[in-house]
Amino acid sequence: MTTVERVRMPVAIVGSARCHKDSDTYRLAFETGQLLVDSGFRVMTGGMGGVMEAACLGAKSSPVYRNGDTIGILPGHGFSEANEAVDIVLPTGLDLYRNGLVAHASTVIAVGGGAGTLSEVALAWSLKRLVIAYRIDGWSGRLADTRIDDRIRHASISDDMIYGVDSARQCLALLQKLQPMYESSHRGIA
Repeated sequence: MTTVERVRMPVAIVGSARCHKDSDTYRLAFETGQLLVDSGFRVMTGGMGGVMEAACLGAKSSPVYRNGDTIGILPGHGFSEANEAVDIVLPTGLDLYRNGLVAHASTVIAVGGGAGTLSEVALAWSLKRLVIAYRIDGWSGRLADTRIDDRIRHASISDDMIYGVDSARQCLALLQKLQPMYESSHRGIA
């Protein structure tokens, strides 16, 4: 093949490792993972259960799924810690500090979540990433449609915030509209 394939940007889906398979949280993570891969993105998670598993399973259910579309950034040292739907398993041995690696995705989408999700969203905010949060129980619902602080992350984006959404389709439409505006990133602590 003589042409370079378009880069399939990784989008992180973060949320609780302990959500039930019959919950709206799990369903939203699944639908979001599927729509992301349908639209040419890769899905990156913390690689474990709950929201992370749902997002990876959703990605694999896409009719255009390809091996390598699911990436798991694991907190521990073992490859076996990853859920079965992760294609690329990256054990870090960093424990909760691996959240900083997850926050480096091109966009971070929060689906519910507790303290770990809060840390990933705060890091993504500091790294000037596009952050989208579902308006559901957990930290995503608390942070949706807000700003973590008053810093000017992108001077050209007057309504910069953690953008709240209610459905996977709305999430994808917002990502596609806003992602080009969030191409500049953190350049170190000033």
